[in-house]
Amino acid sequence: MDFDFTEDQQALRDAVRRFVDKDYSFERRSQIERSGGFDRAAWEGLAGLGLTALAVPEAHGGLGFGAVEGMVVMEELGRGLVLEPLAQGALIAPALLQRAPDDLQAAWLPRMAAGEALVVLAHQEARSRYRLQQVATRVVDGKLTGVKSLVPAGDVADAFIVPARVAGSDDAPHGVALYLVERAAAGVHTRPYSLYDGSRAAEVHFKDTPAQLIAGPDQGLALLELAADIGIAAQAAEAVGAMERYLEMTVDYLNTRKQFGVAIASFQALRHRTADVKMQLELARSMSYYATLRLGDVAAVRRRAVSQAKVQLGQSMRFVGQQCTQMHGGIGVTDEYAGSHYFKRLTVMEMQWGDTLHHLGEVSARMQDTAGVFA
Repeated sequence: MDFDFTEDQQALRDAVRRFVDKDYSFERRSQIERSGGFDRAAWEGLAGLGLTALAVPEAHGGLGFGAVEGMVVMEELGRGLVLEPLAQGALIAPALLQRAPDDLQAAWLPRMAAGEALVVLAHQEARSRYRLQQVATRVVDGKLTGVKSLVPAGDVADAFIVPARVAGSDDAPHGVALYLVERAAAGVHTRPYSLYDGSRAAEVHFKDTPAQLIAGPDQGLALLELAADIGIAAQAAEAVGAMERYLEMTVDYLNTRKQFGVAIASFQALRHRTADVKMQLELARSMSYYATLRLGDVAAVRRRAVSQAKVQLGQSMRFVGQQCTQMHGGIGVTDEYAGSHYFKRLTVMEMQWGDTLHHLGEVSARMQDTAGVFA
């Protein structure tokens, strides 16, 4: 199989890397983190580069790119620890809204492509524990009531894609529908906070809030699972970029820091640890590619593949983060040094979209489902 990137994909990578290096320095990121973890000017900068139009169809003013281009972009954003939720607004939301009625597509997709509207998925609930089918939010007569947790940039997003149970569905697997809810709608209340890695999230409360149907209960859960898989693949790519950059910083530090008159990079024990980190990075990279390339497969195959990727990424993120921080010594945990922020981001990503133990269970559960199908 050919894993080489096309000239266009490589040009896209170079453009995003230049943007991150020039316009999203660690100093600027620190300012954004101190101000709450989201910056509208930075979001507009991503839009100016065309990144908010990545997955929007050309018919609605987007670029119509595929999953590989999304992976390339997320790797580079991971290198810069970009806080703005591009995966949510430019990869997940467009994938769901493409299945919405034509009037909703026409109203939102062009604005999303231009960076004028940020739409995020609001699916987590306090008692769901990573289970997508566990939805307590209810919708009755087009009015939605419930509470969603850890909504990315929830207090500044323009609209939410909200899974909710239709009346009478109770806990039936196919009772979940997807709705679009505007943040300015009646009955919406948000409570923002910062996560451990400095990114912005919010609790979002809905009380008899008007909602527009994206997909009914016959499709809702399947689309929600697709959204989660896109999110996992995007996060895997972001993690690869973050680990790669943190390893580069660690090698630079080892070549600079001296003990007994020589650079500590010459110490055999540290050379072996660096090699182990590199091996974990490459294992993570291969599984990131695997998850991305499986996004177009049937649901059972796709879901197993992304869970396998999440297990490997969880192990790699923890190993790389811990080893690189330890090899830095005391400076590796100071807030003024960028390395500590890479460690924080890797730690948070391991817990998002289901932690490692959760996805180990998912892989085991799906082994039989994909027997004779998985290639």
